[in-house]
Amino acid sequence: MQAWRVHENGEPGEVMRLEEVERPTPGPGQVLLKVRAANINFPDALLCRGQYQIKPPLPFTPGVEICGETEDGRRVIANPVLPFGGLADHVIADERALLPAPDALDDAEAAALHIGYQTGMFGLHRRANLQAGETLLVHAAAGGVGSAAVQLGKAAGAKVIGVVGGADKAEIARQLGCDLVIDRRTDDIVAAVKEATGGRGADVIYDPVGGDAYAKSAKCVAFEGRILVVGFASGSIPAPALNHALVKNYAIVGLHWGLYAQKDPASILRCHEQLTELAAKGAVKPLISERVAMKDAAAAVQRVADGTTTGRVVVLPEGAR
Repeated sequence: MQAWRVHENGEPGEVMRLEEVERPTPGPGQVLLKVRAANINFPDALLCRGQYQIKPPLPFTPGVEICGETEDGRRVIANPVLPFGGLADHVIADERALLPAPDALDDAEAAALHIGYQTGMFGLHRRANLQAGETLLVHAAAGGVGSAAVQLGKAAGAKVIGVVGGADKAEIARQLGCDLVIDRRTDDIVAAVKEATGGRGADVIYDPVGGDAYAKSAKCVAFEGRILVVGFASGSIPAPALNHALVKNYAIVGLHWGLYAQKDPASILRCHEQLTELAAKGAVKPLISERVAMKDAAAAVQRVADGTTTGRVVVLPEGAR
């Protein structure tokens, strides 16, 4: 079968190689899946660079979420077991962790429903307790993680403010349903949020970026607001001033979605059932900006790493839809 493999750490476009390899052999409790679609995530770039919290042995195949097909023909969503990642024709996955792919979504959309949307659901509802009528500020609102948060925020009845970088991304954020879009390149984020909320600030702030985005968040979070720390796509991990959180009376809330698989795996299935219902109603639908062939996967991972993409970029093996 074909698989992209990384033999040394570095930039994805430089270290990923498309090779002919043997199909992986499932171990106890594992299943072999045919890959129908593989969604590219920022962690795939971090894996290539050797900067992710999980460091699979070299060589490995990137790709942390897929829509696949079981040997008996079921369409499922899965997290491949590294080092046999999803940018390949076949993967192995833990059988007990397989989730049914929603009928309302095609393969590419189903592949993109999992990590980003689960992160949004757990973050916004379980960790930040977002309520209808509250104001939600989403950084990188046109990106893969941000676009999911925008849709989930609207589905929850929140007023959603999206922060983006550039006019093209601003238009995408509007199409996603943002009530207000702020271009960080030309607008004053703090002033715009204060104006839009009558000086109150945002009740919940969804931050997958870190760095300067977090610094701006702390300046425009509301009384008893919650800053939800999801990731650090900027490459800069902020050092919050805890005295500031005390004085302004807001919460800094962390979310590592992967821990739920260890601590409360049943909650992941419940969340997936809720997402499936939202997809069936049309309340959420992953934004797929590109569907690329297997041969173009390395360049696609590099674009995600560089932050130039919008929505989700999905790799479709030959013959997939």
